[in-house]
Amino acid sequence: MPEIGEFHTLSVTQITEDGFILDTEEPGGVLLPTKNAPENLQVGDSVEVFLYLDTDDKPVTTTEKPKACVGEFAYLKVAANTVVGAFLDWGLEKDVLVPFAEQHRPMQEGHSYLVYLYLDKIQGRITATSKIDKVLDDYKPHTFKAGQPVNLIIANSTDLGYKAIINHSHWGVLYKDEVFQKLSFGQSIKGYIKHARPDGKIDLTLQAGQETRDKNAELIKEFLNTHEGFAPFHDKSDPQLIVKVLGMSKGAFKKAIGNLYRQRIISIEDDGIRLLQETAPAPTKKEPVKEKATQQPEVNNSSGTDQRIVVLNQEPVELYKILKFEGLVGSGGEARKCIADGMVLLNGVVETQKRKKIVSGDLIEFGDEKLSIQLGSMEQQHDQ
Repeated sequence: MPEIGEFHTLSVTQITEDGFILDTEEPGGVLLPTKNAPENLQVGDSVEVFLYLDTDDKPVTTTEKPKACVGEFAYLKVAANTVVGAFLDWGLEKDVLVPFAEQHRPMQEGHSYLVYLYLDKIQGRITATSKIDKVLDDYKPHTFKAGQPVNLIIANSTDLGYKAIINHSHWGVLYKDEVFQKLSFGQSIKGYIKHARPDGKIDLTLQAGQETRDKNAELIKEFLNTHEGFAPFHDKSDPQLIVKVLGMSKGAFKKAIGNLYRQRIISIEDDGIRLLQETAPAPTKKEPVKEKATQQPEVNNSSGTDQRIVVLNQEPVELYKILKFEGLVGSGGEARKCIADGMVLLNGVVETQKRKKIVSGDLIEFGDEKLSIQLGSMEQQHDQ
């Protein structure tokens, strides 16, 4: 018999009045009730099901998905209190029991608790416990590595920050001075391994390396663009000010402005940071954008369309901004939609990332338009 409390892919061997008999490589198989089966299921078909015990403690399957499998944690609400314990709503018709002996503190109906699901050793029933510390061991061996993405469940708060359960198997810590969003008990969230310490304990972060650095740089550029190109803080400013205004740590801020400075996008001054140039070429009111770039016939162009040269005064520039500022669409929103719908080619391949970074040498195709990207000064652009 496949493991109770887990998902399995089983094939239909027989159809009865009660439902479908699924092959378990044991005599009799296991029932999938008609009400829990997909439409048009036939003998020989395979179906993914969850295996558990019904009210008579007989194995049965369902295509419904519980909020957790055996060996996992979940934040569940008490549906009823009885003489044997509390029953929790875990997404299936039959609730899961937390015996009194497995309650960290007495459970109240209507309240939610973080629990771990396991198989009762005597009767083999799926059971829950709220005594989390007896399940998790701070010193349990692991193979986590720095930068590895993991699934977290927020389980507790301490003076240092938040204790979180990593991949349903280990404890980790999120330090409060590195968390810039509201977290709640029982919340599931994506995180990353920051550091696996020699003592076996694990430090966590909600920020992901280069992805986060790029995001922070974009936030800073957006702030500058909406504040006349200047921000009255820099790498020596009060960390609390940076957190309040930008929602990032001072360390993350320093890394981001360092990258922007090296790209010559900003300057770092005594009283703040300043945007050196526009983040995308801006059109003038008097002259249509399309007329700013010289049209040039494309060599060996089988479609017969012209290739237009677009000169950037800095790179990279996000794809949707080029469509907007070159007048190919009416707005940034329209540009983003066209890209998401697969209507834009970048170097001959469909590109669906609206913020894809465009650099010199790239070729953008949109409808009958072909834009050849070149890097140069604004003076060069007007002289062409």
